[in-house]
Amino acid sequence: MKSMIRVRMSAHDAHYGGNLVDGARMLALFGDVATELLIRRDGDEGLFCAYDNVEFLAPVYAGDFIEATGEIVKEGNTSRRMVFEAKKIIAPRPDISDSACDVLDEPVLVCRASGTCVVPKAKQRNRGEDK
Repeated sequence: MKSMIRVRMSAHDAHYGGNLVDGARMLALFGDVATELLIRRDGDEGLFCAYDNVEFLAPVYAGDFIEATGEIVKEGNTSRRMVFEAKKIIAPRPDISDSACDVLDEPVLVCRASGTCVVPKAKQRNRGEDK
């Protein structure tokens, strides 16, 4: 089961000089993807327990369009192991004009992570049905 979200990073997301976006913003996107996956899988938002790996691979700036994806790769009785990727798919071109952007020929992998979520047995409603 996979899930995806696309978001444009805003000036509000920029945390550092040069309109650089805080890496924690990518983790927030992964959290949203995980929530959707758990709702689809179990009918409940569940809880994110831990990331066991996070790699920040390229900078993200205000104006970038980010596509965050996730997938459940392993299931226990209550645990759901997931992997995530965030890719830059559109980038602003301030060198051309204030509103110019380019759709990237090749998306740029900006972050990848893996982690585990838990849905208590009593809150699992879908029992694995992909709804």
